[in-house]
Amino acid sequence: MRSDAWHHGSTVAPSTDPRLLMERVQQGDQEAFAALYDQLAPSVHGTVLRVVRDPAMSEEVTQEVFVELWRTAARFDAERAAVSTWAVTIARRRAIDRVRREQSQRDRLERAARQPLGVADDAADDAVAVLEATEVEQAIADLPHDQRIVIRMAFLDGDTHAEIADRLGVPLGTVKGRVRGGLKKLGTRLGVGHD
Repeated sequence: MRSDAWHHGSTVAPSTDPRLLMERVQQGDQEAFAALYDQLAPSVHGTVLRVVRDPAMSEEVTQEVFVELWRTAARFDAERAAVSTWAVTIARRRAIDRVRREQSQRDRLERAARQPLGVADDAADDAVAVLEATEVEQAIADLPHDQRIVIRMAFLDGDTHAEIADRLGVPLGTVKGRVRGGLKKLGTRLGVGHD
């Protein structure tokens, strides 16, 4: 039996076929999503890592990809693409978006640093704002994963708490608690009082 395991016919168990798993995911089956995650995570993470080139950031983007896969599962059309192709396409797009956002932030910092001293007031204000943004970004990166995700979604992506709850599949109160906890930790780290 092992000698013909490479065949894609009846030897593939229905529970491990990505297309069948995706059909179950489209019906809200979390176990099927977990099995699909196990199959797709290596290729999704590899795709993201090739674009982002930062292991920690790649893990974050990979998590975002799977949140999007779960949230948009109903849009998947097996006639247009294989499940793995769809997942890798989303991964590539998310990774490119992250690289562009990071590059944009670096570009702003470099522009502010190149301003002549005579132009100082506006340039200094811009440089301070970019440095503060960099410090905030680092502080966010140091948050626990569950708080980091909701803080990014709320304040960087502009999602409402209800949208975050929907995207992550968690109760609204959980999202609010994570945001509150994350903001409290950020306030402590950045030396800002937060109630």
